[in-house]
Amino acid sequence: MYEVEAVIGRGQFSVVCRARDPEGKRVALKKIHLPSMSSPTATADCLKEITLLQQLDHPNIIRYISSFVEGEELNIVLELADAGDLGRMIRHFRRQRRLIPEPTIWKYFVQVASGIHHMHLKRIMHRDIKPANVFVSRGGVVKLGDLGLSRYFSARTLAARSLVGTPYYMSPERLHELPYTFTSDIWSLGCLIYEMAALQSPFYEHRLNLYSLTKKIERGDYPPLPSPIFSEKMRRLIDECLQPNQEDRPDISHVYNVALDMSARQYNVSASYL
Repeated sequence: MYEVEAVIGRGQFSVVCRARDPEGKRVALKKIHLPSMSSPTATADCLKEITLLQQLDHPNIIRYISSFVEGEELNIVLELADAGDLGRMIRHFRRQRRLIPEPTIWKYFVQVASGIHHMHLKRIMHRDIKPANVFVSRGGVVKLGDLGLSRYFSARTLAARSLVGTPYYMSPERLHELPYTFTSDIWSLGCLIYEMAALQSPFYEHRLNLYSLTKKIERGDYPPLPSPIFSEKMRRLIDECLQPNQEDRPDISHVYNVALDMSARQYNVSASYL
């Protein structure tokens, strides 16, 4: 049914390919080798990802198309974001020794915030927000992907305890395997916008071991962005998101509204020079 063109990503149990559907349209084909999963939990996580994708319909979230089993592989057909991810863009600017302009940062970040806002309204956490999971289409549209670590929170569920995700973007409560809520995603959003501006994680340090990284994160110890290169509004939002006490962080509505306001302001400033 699908003609595979190239491998574009690999995970612990899966391979993601660029492929063409029977009508010739390009899609992303996530192929999961079922026998390689050593536990029923891993298989359940795959099925959970499909269920989550089916619930989400938003322009800034990778769209689920279909799924099928072929031989020993579970295949998930997804919308293709064909211009790489934010991690690739950050590495490009780092190699060029240039900073990403603030208007560009807000242009992308507001779309990420919009996708997370939609997920939180659906009572779904992403739990693994990082540049490598934020994909970009050739039209400049941002798409949140890799929802395999997401978790549905029912109205009665106040917190989760499982340790998943990437340490550089983990909140203090998750690193210590304490109960956490939707504000854990807010912490990761703070890490994301900081990295887009500074071209590295707020808690990055050369040859940093996990113990020292954990201590930096639990203190919220990161170098502030330079002023006046970046606006006070951006620096304040990062500070609000990277509060070690999760109760001190804002909710996604606040983050999204700030991003909306700043992206509109940056657009107006750019337009005035045309």
